[in-house]
This record gives sequence, C-alpha cells and structure tokens, in this order.
Amino acid sequence: MRIQGFFYILVFLLLVLGGVLLFLSSQLNTIFFYIGEGLILFIFIYLIFFYRKIVKPLNTIGSGMELLREQDFSSRLSPVGQYEADRIVNIFNRMMEQLKNERLRLREQNHFLDLLIKASPMGVIITSLDEDLSELNPMALKMLGVRLEDVQGKKMKEIDSPLAVELANLPKGETVTVRLNDSNIYRCTHSSFIDRGFQHPFYLVETLTDEVMKAEKKAYEKVIRMIAHEVNNTTAGITSTLDTVEQALSSEEGMEDICNVMRVCTDRCFSMSRFITRFADVVKIPEPTLSPVCLNSLLLTCTRFMEGICADRHIRIRMELDESLAKVMLDVALFEQVLVNIIKNAAESIETDGEIVLRTLSPAAIEIMDNGKGIDKETQAKLFSPFFSTKPDGQGIGLVFIREVLMRHGCTFSLRTYVDGWTKFRIIFP
Repeated sequence: MRIQGFFYILVFLLLVLGGVLLFLSSQLNTIFFYIGEGLILFIFIYLIFFYRKIVKPLNTIGSGMELLREQDFSSRLSPVGQYEADRIVNIFNRMMEQLKNERLRLREQNHFLDLLIKASPMGVIITSLDEDLSELNPMALKMLGVRLEDVQGKKMKEIDSPLAVELANLPKGETVTVRLNDSNIYRCTHSSFIDRGFQHPFYLVETLTDEVMKAEKKAYEKVIRMIAHEVNNTTAGITSTLDTVEQALSSEEGMEDICNVMRVCTDRCFSMSRFITRFADVVKIPEPTLSPVCLNSLLLTCTRFMEGICADRHIRIRMELDESLAKVMLDVALFEQVLVNIIKNAAESIETDGEIVLRTLSPAAIEIMDNGKGIDKETQAKLFSPFFSTKPDGQGIGLVFIREVLMRHGCTFSLRTYVDGWTKFRIIFP
C-alpha cells in the first residue's frame, strides 16, 4: 500500500478518536467540550501540515519516478517547500537535465554515424544475432548487386551474389582479400560490436580494385615496354642479317633448302614482333571518343561479323533485343572490338554444336550467354588477370583489353557460369 493510503487510514482513525473525545466531553462539563473541539481542530490542522510536508513531497517524488519510467526527460519537478524533499527534487531535476543532454548527444552521434555509414565508400553490412541481414549501406548494396528489400531478413548464404558467397564463408574475426569474376578486388572483414551486452556481428567490405589495377597496370606496362624494346631490336637485327645472307646464297647452286630455312626464320621473327606488338597495344588503348549509339544496332553489326565463324562450328546465334532501349554514350570502334572478343570467347568455349544468346535489357545492359563447358570457381577469380588464359595458345590479353575498355566507359560487368549451365557476360552501362 502506498504512503498516501496509510495517511488516509491515519486521518480516519484520528477523526474517529476526535469524535469519541467530542462525545465524551459533551457528557461532561462545557469546558471539556470546548477543549475537545480545540483538540479536533488542532488534529485537523496538523494533518494538513503533515500532508504538505510528508505526503505531498512523496507524491511528487513518485511522479518523478513515473517520468523516469516513461523516459520523459523534458519534464521537471517543482519544489514543494520541504527542505529534504526539495533537495531530492533539485537532484532529480539535475539528473533529468543530464539524461536529456546525454540522450540528445547520443541521438546526434547516431545520426552522424548513420550519415557517415550511408556516405562511406566502404560496404557496411550489419546482421542480427541470428545472422539475418538487417542493415546495408548503399555501397554494400552496390557491391552485392542487390536491392535492400530483396535481401533484408535473409541470411548471407541465401543471397545470389559472388561477393555474398565469399562473405558467407568468412569466419568471424578474420580479414581476407577476394578477387571476383567481375575483376573487382575486395578486402572483407567479419567482426562484431557490443550492443546491449551482446556481440553484434557485421561485415566491412573495402574495394581495392582501383589500387590493385593501377599497380598491376604500372607493372605490366613496364615489363611489356622493356620486352617489346628488346625483342623488336633483336628481331630487326636478325631479319636484316637473314635477308642479306639469303640474297647472297640465292645465287649459289644447291642452296634452295638453306634459303627456305632462312625464310622460315625470317617469318618467325616477324611473327614474334607481331606477337609482342599485340601486348604493347594493350597498354596503349586510346581514350574513348563517346557518341550516342543504339545498342541493338551495335549488337546486330557484331553478330553479322561473327556469323561465319559460328556457322563453321555449327553454333546458332539467337538475339533477344529490347526495342525500348535508349541510346548509350560509347566509343563504337572500341566497343565493337569488345563485343567481337566476347562472342569469339563464347564460341571457343562451346567448340562445336551449341548456342549463343545475345540480349539487350532496359535501361541499358547487354548479356552474352553461351552453353559451353562453363567456368569453374577457381578460374573465375583469375579471368581478368593480366597474361592469364585457359587456352593452350592463349596470350591472356583479350579479357584485359575488355576490362580496360569497359572500365573506361564506366560500365559494371561480370562473367560467371550459373547453376543452369549457361555462362553469361553481363555489361551494365552507367
């Protein structure tokens, strides 16, 4: 029972006692009657004083406890005129002011942290204690290639994204660097923070693509230039010497076989020079000259060019064009070479008797699909690396050329084999 209830019981008992005294005094002398009335009046006045000094302050403090329970930090208690109670009221009001300021500061910090996470160039993925995805910043959505409403509440392993597969297999507390099939390189960290006494897991994804590619390009440019210089100088001297010797021996009898061997050596030198020149061309790709181009028309042109090669291999080319596409700003010459290389790679993957599907999608995307032998996971991570090739006679520069052109156009792209067996090269324009 609250103290106010005990006070009312005390008032009732005192009133009963006063009534009894008043009744008894009425049976005696008149003076006792007045004394009894005075005593009752004194008790009434004392009860009022007692209520104001004891009960009311306690009620005020009780109201403060209700404010704390409801987390209403903007309200304050008024002094009640009782020294001890007013001390408690003053302490309570200061405490409420501190709580209000602290809450406001935390709210401002959380708001700033939210803005910082949303604007961060690093992907931030926060999961629940059950490892369900709860929060993803815009960069994380872009890296995963998904929409928030499609992944919120799902587990990482349920997301159809190469990066999500790598994150799902990342043990807590570790940091790894992964290279995906779209040539992107990420440093992934699986860690946790304390939230309400529990370890709350999250993922931090940092893109290293630009830094690594700049370092790679700087390295292989230097190597290629050095090799090209040495090879071209050497082959120039050798071919000149061979031509001179061949001309000298051609007038002699019985030297036809030796002259033929020298011609073969000369041709081989020229082949070596052309081979190293192709490598040098990769590092000298010109800056794109952009103009508005219809993707459907561009795809049709490249298809006609490749139809003969595909027909020889008994490969059927099927087109699915979206007529609602708007024109895209690109360099026609560079992009034609990119599409021809992609279709050629698809045909070589099929080898014979297969199908290539060329598709355009709104608002601006191209998909080139083939039902060839596919790409395994280990190979996917190396596809766009310089000088890497799965072909016995490959030079490893085709996909590097494609990567450089697409990145200069600001495109996002990926090359992977899906569970249905189709391999897709997907290009999305900005």
